[in-house]
Amino acid sequence: MTDNSAFDEIFRDVPLMAILRGMGVERTLATATRAWDLGITAVEVPVQTPTDVEALRVLAEAARERGLTVGAGTVVSLEHVHQAAEAGAAFTVSPGLDLDVVRASHEAGMPALPGVSSATEVQHALGDGLTWLKAFPASLLGTGWFPAMRGPFPQAKFVATGGMDSGNAQAYLDAGVRVVAVGSALEDEAQLPALAKLLG
Repeated sequence: MTDNSAFDEIFRDVPLMAILRGMGVERTLATATRAWDLGITAVEVPVQTPTDVEALRVLAEAARERGLTVGAGTVVSLEHVHQAAEAGAAFTVSPGLDLDVVRASHEAGMPALPGVSSATEVQHALGDGLTWLKAFPASLLGTGWFPAMRGPFPQAKFVATGGMDSGNAQAYLDAGVRVVAVGSALEDEAQLPALAKLLG
């Protein structure tokens, strides 16, 4: 049995998370700084290459100086869990539901945010004690998916990931999503004012 209620604190009252994929060390740090300055405190760095792992390590140190934490994304293996822990990640995020990865993350002191896209996966995740779930790919699931899932699974808290930007984020938040994860939108100067507005 696992538990990822720590995301209550990680996300607090901020409805956005930043995903910094494949940007290299310098761009990752620059984009994370922009996110932090906007008020987005939750940041995830997908770990698909050695450069990504190094970017995560550098960012985790920078986050600590601000009293913040950084997570590892696209964690799909036990090796990724190990790399995330070594690099200083505070949590892990996965595209799918792999309970071995969830449990290994939990044992390493990192709450896991697994991906779900069906009622079966939501039920399995909740059965293992996970209340925070990543809905992926959110833009393909659509806003109607979330109220439909809330009927049978009112305790589930969803992070919408995949195809999210300043143009559709509000619609997903209105549909009951707790957090919207944005990536490239953070590098688009035109979207920054709209993202800041979502943060109130």
